[in-house]
Amino acid sequence: MISTTEKEKVINKFKLHEKDTGSAEVQIALLSEEIEKLLNHLQKHKKDLHSKKGLLKMVAKRRKLLKYLEKTNEKKYKELVKKIGLKS
Repeated sequence: MISTTEKEKVINKFKLHEKDTGSAEVQIALLSEEIEKLLNHLQKHKKDLHSKKGLLKMVAKRRKLLKYLEKTNEKKYKELVKKIGLKS
């Protein structure tokens, strides 16, 4: 789990307007942050299968959101992928 202060930093970095907390860009950024944390955890604890299952669910959700963003607004998709550092 990412802390609330880390979550606020990510939201402030990717929000589209003042009260934005649920746009696709923000959700993708938060999922990416959470995935990074879980990857580090799983490198230390290789047999933690429950966390691995959660990681796979998060990756699938992020993939769906990225596909949606690419379909609706390709320019924002490319900017976001570059900002987060994902492969397109």
